[in-house]
Amino acid sequence: MTLDPTSTSVGFVGLGNIGAPMVRALLAADWSVTVHDTRRERVEEVVGAGATAAADVGELAGCDVLLLAVPDDAAVEAVLSGQGGAGGWLSHERPERLVVVHSTVLPDTAVRLAEVAAQRGVALLDAPVSGGADRAEKGDLTIFVGSEPEALAAARPLLEAEGSRVVHLGPPGAGAATKLANQLMMLSALAGAQEGMDLAAAHGVPEAALLDAVSTCTGDTWVSRNWSFFDRTVAAYDAAGTSRSERPWSKDLFEVVEAARAADLRVPVAALLSQVLADRVEAHAAGGGAKNGGGA
Repeated sequence: MTLDPTSTSVGFVGLGNIGAPMVRALLAADWSVTVHDTRRERVEEVVGAGATAAADVGELAGCDVLLLAVPDDAAVEAVLSGQGGAGGWLSHERPERLVVVHSTVLPDTAVRLAEVAAQRGVALLDAPVSGGADRAEKGDLTIFVGSEPEALAAARPLLEAEGSRVVHLGPPGAGAATKLANQLMMLSALAGAQEGMDLAAAHGVPEAALLDAVSTCTGDTWVSRNWSFFDRTVAAYDAAGTSRSERPWSKDLFEVVEAARAADLRVPVAALLSQVLADRVEAHAAGGGAKNGGGA
């Protein structure tokens, strides 16, 4: 089975900050997409761009491939297995389908759901993404894939409509682990940058001046080069009504700690950041940081 825009039916669940622009990128690449979200206004927005609406997950049962960009492990579980393990997308007896989990979930969740899917003759790709909403709109995301090679080969044409870089990391669980590692690297850099800003500001150095000064130095990072990214993302989450507990500087850090505990690893930096970083990110955005500091 190889996915093809002329013959493949695609279902997409989760039309939030990343999901909606991903759908628009798929539509721009001539894929036919049927969508579902718990919020009607989100569905109406992408239907206006050419998608078809599904009233519930059951209406997506006939799709050849299902893509998920829902908030967390529980939401992924509910879509695939339903409440109490019954009634989800996987309960419909139609083998040789694919499910692509773009949500950021725990590695153990990806492994377990891949095993459940395989029992139904369905291949699961653990495929979280990175790049933000702007890159999602352009089909320019990086996609971290944990799957069997055959499943990736089948899904690649679809994934390449969503991302300019599709990286195969190993079996299910590897994509989730890589995404969490990426989040920890990024968010630890963000925390360091925020404290650096405080130190410089205490001595009269504005944010924009500091960002320019370090742009060619060892303190340069993706975070400092894209300083307004987080303020803009907070604003987008606020506009979409996304709860603070579902935002990456909160949810993803807690998942890093949980995944490390499951692997018997100590991650003291992640543990500290999970307690303090979310408040700082939200406070900086509330204070108009994107307007006053440089960024991109």
